[in-house]
Amino acid sequence: MNQIFITGAAGFIGSSLVDRLLGDGKTVVGWDNFSTGQRPFLTGALKNPSFKLVEGDNLDLPALTRAMKGCDFVFHLAANADVRFGTDHPDRDLQQNTIATYNVLEAMRANGIKRLGFSSTGSTYGESAVIPTPEDAPFPIQTSLYGASKVAGECLIQAYCEGFGFEGYIFRFVSILGERYTHGHVFDFYKQLLGHPDHLRVLGDGSQRKSYLYIQDCLSAMLHVTTKNLAAKAKHRVEIFNLGTAEFCQVNDSIGWICEALAINPRRDYTGGNRGWIGDNPFIFLDTKKIRSTGWASQLTIREGILRTLTWLQANPWVLENR
Repeated sequence: MNQIFITGAAGFIGSSLVDRLLGDGKTVVGWDNFSTGQRPFLTGALKNPSFKLVEGDNLDLPALTRAMKGCDFVFHLAANADVRFGTDHPDRDLQQNTIATYNVLEAMRANGIKRLGFSSTGSTYGESAVIPTPEDAPFPIQTSLYGASKVAGECLIQAYCEGFGFEGYIFRFVSILGERYTHGHVFDFYKQLLGHPDHLRVLGDGSQRKSYLYIQDCLSAMLHVTTKNLAAKAKHRVEIFNLGTAEFCQVNDSIGWICEALAINPRRDYTGGNRGWIGDNPFIFLDTKKIRSTGWASQLTIREGILRTLTWLQANPWVLENR
């Protein structure tokens, strides 16, 4: 990888990847429309002569194609990740996830770029009957528009890899935590508790079992796989990797860790049921044997990742004010 193109470069994961790659001496072109991306996340990168920021939208194929010129690897991270409110605006997942992925692939094809890393999701498994869920588990009925749009994106990538000789790396994430985290349960709980530390509204009954992964562990997994395979010139069409930890926790566990760190004991007001919203999977736990067999291992536990996220949110109140 000589010059790397990153969609969603100002986002939580994207900006963190930008910094990691620049730290490794890579040249990076960042692409973002700043609909949800944060310019402060790129403050350090913009001081680096090896980084170029291009503001644009994945739905603008001509501009995307021009911006990608000269690159030889693409990390496609931009997406609408608003799972909870997907049914409020069904076209958003289609446009920003599926159509946008098609445009990225077409821009790659126009520029002769053959290698791609894609941020997919464990939500593609729906409510899997196989726990922990491996990469070759059968896909059940999709339960969220977000998951369905990511499945469609994966299928497009696989078809382009077969039809045009691309090499694809599809990473199915659990929920990612850590510095620059701007949405999710830790964000929601902490913001609530700042406003009213005596009570906390919890979607569902708190028994939902979830898996989480610290941002730097996520980046290490992606770079470990792509760098190792590229260096070894291991040719393939598509490789799919689950990214997560070998553990899970209940939402109630996470609430307990957060409240302990804040030294508060709020009343918990549950909305009821074993899920918080339409498409919420009550049990997400991915089998990560495949990625671990490459020599990668997560460094932080879920509890440690949650507490680091909380510490970062406490130190960056401006993020809460912008949401």
